[in-house]
Amino acid sequence: MSNIEEHIRKAMEEGKFDKLPGKGKPLHMNENPFEDPGWQMANHMLKDGGFTLPWIEKRAEIDSLLEAARQGLSRSWTWRLSALESDQPARWVEAEWQKAVQAFREQVTAINKKIFSYNLEVPLDRFQILTVNAERELEAVTKAED
Repeated sequence: MSNIEEHIRKAMEEGKFDKLPGKGKPLHMNENPFEDPGWQMANHMLKDGGFTLPWIEKRAEIDSLLEAARQGLSRSWTWRLSALESDQPARWVEAEWQKAVQAFREQVTAINKKIFSYNLEVPLDRFQILTVNAERELEAVTKAED
């Protein structure tokens, strides 16, 4: 245990955190202290109304599509391993796996198009995301579950 953790533990045992203001109340962490006050109210009203910026929605869509594609690929790889273990015809199993790989590559191509578009919309470079490398994704799935 580090020195800091020991000090915190000791202070907790001594009850030094027991009388802090707001104890037992939820923290409101959705306010950004660095946000321009002029934008703060506008963003708060939009958020309360269920609205968000289009590029933020696009990012959520990209993340969702990528997660679904990864899960589908992982399921197909798990099925392939199971089918080969249960003495299914290897040629048929491999053909089905190659269909799944091709479908995944097509999904990645579509996702990458969305990423290119997203990267053009974001207001700052730090919000840009890298495109997906289908071969690395395939390698990660086949190595992780082998």
